[in-house]
Amino acid sequence: MDARLGHPVFWLTMPNAAPSQSDVRRWRKYLAAERAEAAVYRDLASRRSGEERDILLALADAEGRHEQHWINLLGNDVGHPRTGDLRTRFLGLLARRFGSVFVLALAQRAESRSPYEADNDATDAMAADERIHEEVVRALAARGRQRLSGTFRAAVFGANDGLVSNLALVLGISAAGVDNRIVLLTGIAGLLAGALSMGAGEYVSVRSQRELLDATTPSPVTGDSVPFLDVDANELALVYRARGMTVTEATAHAAEVIGGRSIAPALRPQDHEAVGSALGAAVSSFCFFASGAIIPVLPYLFGAQGLAAVVISAVLVGLALLGTGAIVGLLAGASPLKRALRQLAIGFGAAGVTYLLGLLFGVSAG
Repeated sequence: MDARLGHPVFWLTMPNAAPSQSDVRRWRKYLAAERAEAAVYRDLASRRSGEERDILLALADAEGRHEQHWINLLGNDVGHPRTGDLRTRFLGLLARRFGSVFVLALAQRAESRSPYEADNDATDAMAADERIHEEVVRALAARGRQRLSGTFRAAVFGANDGLVSNLALVLGISAAGVDNRIVLLTGIAGLLAGALSMGAGEYVSVRSQRELLDATTPSPVTGDSVPFLDVDANELALVYRARGMTVTEATAHAAEVIGGRSIAPALRPQDHEAVGSALGAAVSSFCFFASGAIIPVLPYLFGAQGLAAVVISAVLVGLALLGTGAIVGLLAGASPLKRALRQLAIGFGAAGVTYLLGLLFGVSAG
């Protein structure tokens, strides 16, 4: 039966002729991939509860239907169970160890690369399933992305700022031809100045945001006045209108509150995104910046000098930039390699400009 007619699909189609060896190998590969993907979803489900767990188990069941399709095609050629490809096995390892949003982001990308649309041996329903699976995993990953977006943004921004700004500072001073001790002191000073600036800025930012949000929270004393309002003449409806309700909605809600027909608080606080602790944000920003800014200084701390120190510093920072870029790509469900190379190009571009300026000033001074 055809899924396009609104009926269940039973994949019991058998090939008319004996399959070729290349067909058998391809079908076995698909079978192994479906089994591995189902295992990933079950592993993720074991670390979840409630609705997310049910959704992941449903995805595992769907992969099981696809698995059965390839078993039916293979018939007696199923052979011994094979392991999935390297990507799917890596996903399974992450799912068993972490079960994090990064695994869901990787799964989202894996679902988007399904080969079924271009393979005549896969049904249209299977190809459509994979497209739907991508959206389901995207929605699950979005929940996790939202939960860590603030911390993740601060971590990536702080670490990259420390990496690029201190590398640029160290390379610029080194290119000017100054003594190695001055380069080291400049790098440490840049680390401390930048980290303290980041921490202080984040503290002021979060503190100010909290104060602004507190100013919008309704006063509890005002809410206590509601029982004493005149039923026929009062301004409670104006409060609701000021908070975004239409005239009709505000009037009706005010009447319900005064008449005692509404059990909701008369003046509830507006919903605001949690901004966290100002001190905690300041400490985190300090640490994130310092963790990036220390890397360009490491070669000078261990006694490297001249061009060797510059090259080692650039290589270390390049590896760190590649790592942070890849993490951003994984979390976004995009290509980790492209994001890593973009991060590297931006960081080295900024550092390269200061290095050239340092060479220019060094030649001019000479």
